[in-house]
Amino acid sequence: MLSLRFTQCSRLVASTSTSSAVPAACLHTSAVRQAGSARRHKQVQAEKKIEAMRAEKLRQEQLNRPHVVLGNRPGDEAKWANCDLAKAIITEEQILAAPTPSLDPSGKIQLPETLNFGVGEAEKELLFETLPVLGTEMKTRKTPAFKLQEIAEGAEADELRKVNTLAIIADLRNANAGGIAYANRRRIIEEFSEPGKPNDTGRPEVQAALATYTIRKLWAHLQNMKKDVANRRNLRKIVHHRAKILKYLKRTDRDRYEDVLQRLGLEPEAVEGELVV
Repeated sequence: MLSLRFTQCSRLVASTSTSSAVPAACLHTSAVRQAGSARRHKQVQAEKKIEAMRAEKLRQEQLNRPHVVLGNRPGDEAKWANCDLAKAIITEEQILAAPTPSLDPSGKIQLPETLNFGVGEAEKELLFETLPVLGTEMKTRKTPAFKLQEIAEGAEADELRKVNTLAIIADLRNANAGGIAYANRRRIIEEFSEPGKPNDTGRPEVQAALATYTIRKLWAHLQNMKKDVANRRNLRKIVHHRAKILKYLKRTDRDRYEDVLQRLGLEPEAVEGELVV
């Protein structure tokens, strides 16, 4: 009797467990997993899209960023060509294109457009105006009156030939690269100094202009001499030195800072922030 009861109980438990296991076997999680995978896929696609947008924005910023050395934006070379510094600098091509000094039909000297370094306005007046007159007077000082006109004409013609020869020698086309650079530095100092101080080399505008001129020269040199490591290092130093000068001017006088950027053909982004040359 007891064994019969145990058998019935065992059958009852087995049937109960079997009936309860059927619905559990029917419960699947594939739909939940698919929904989670779809959300994850959308999230990954959105992240990739955002990353692509950021990369494109960074690429556009790099394309539109001013050149850290030259200071102008790509395709905006006119900003440099129209600035005061570019107009103050004279190039070798401009010197060679200028007419050679010569005597015109009226007998006057056609002086060169650009005189050699060391010949300023005072020296120009002394060499080409004062000394020829004094030379003629010296030659006619003890001349008798009846020969004065003849001697004076010959002395004047002689002095004219001397002045013409001197004008050819004093032409800047006879200078080397160092002489042309010296003349350009003098022109830059004169252009960027205050009206009352023509040779104020301590003025920040003058220092920044001279640094920009040197940077442009070194950059043109390095385009042909790619392996000139020493000058490439010097270029980095001068670019950072110019940035320090302009940042100091920005702290002290914002109007002068903005004005000198226009005169040098520079964009503010080429001076401010971190400069990687």
